[in-house]
Amino acid sequence: MGKMTGKVALVTGGAGGIGASVGRMIVDEGGKVMLCDIQIDKAEALAAQLGENAEAFELDVRDFDRWQAAVTAVTDQFGKLNVLCNIAGISEPGNVPDGPMDSWDRTIDINLNGPYYGMRAALPVMEANGEPGAVVNIGSMIAMRAAAFVAAYSASKAGLLGLTRSVALDCAERGVPIRANMVHPGAIRTPMYERYKYSGADTPENIETNFAATHPMNRIGEPEEVAKAVVFLASDEASFTTGCDFTVDGGGSIRS
Repeated sequence: MGKMTGKVALVTGGAGGIGASVGRMIVDEGGKVMLCDIQIDKAEALAAQLGENAEAFELDVRDFDRWQAAVTAVTDQFGKLNVLCNIAGISEPGNVPDGPMDSWDRTIDINLNGPYYGMRAALPVMEANGEPGAVVNIGSMIAMRAAAFVAAYSASKAGLLGLTRSVALDCAERGVPIRANMVHPGAIRTPMYERYKYSGADTPENIETNFAATHPMNRIGEPEEVAKAVVFLASDEASFTTGCDFTVDGGGSIRS
């Protein structure tokens, strides 16, 4: 029996990167998954690869109406919802004095408002089914150790950390069997990382070396390494864990 046997999950950012790895692992561990992404063609292609225990749904996480439709779709397809994984996110460079204001708005909308909308839509449905449930939000080592060159990203992930803890406390204090935890990756080899790697004036090799050097383990992480932490927190193996900060960052958040 797998870690996710009997569980139904909704995963945002499910078309690629960490979200796709989480979706694959949920199915491999016996669960069912709705892969939600604005890139619906890629999400549908992955769902087709994963078989009857996976479906795809087009979701812009900034749109609360679409969130409600996504939650309805997963319950219509699989009969219930136990797990919400908020993985969709963006990171764009910019400090406060000079960074584009539209980038600030977009980052906060996707990285902070998106998970809020998702939890607002999903938690009542998860609570109503009466089974143990879990929310797993993707943070960043930058939520714990801010970076000057990504002000909006730093703010959005730190804000999501506070929101996740608030939800964890609320559910626990009301006796609702839903846990809320956060996974903080370091630099992970995802499409978002690749955009950084090939967007600067420096060479991709130097950029990779510089990113790796910010982690004491001196390398870039892989999506599957983050997915293992997400699936653990989503499963009943983490039944006494809530409000947790689970780092998958090669020691980056503790570097002085």
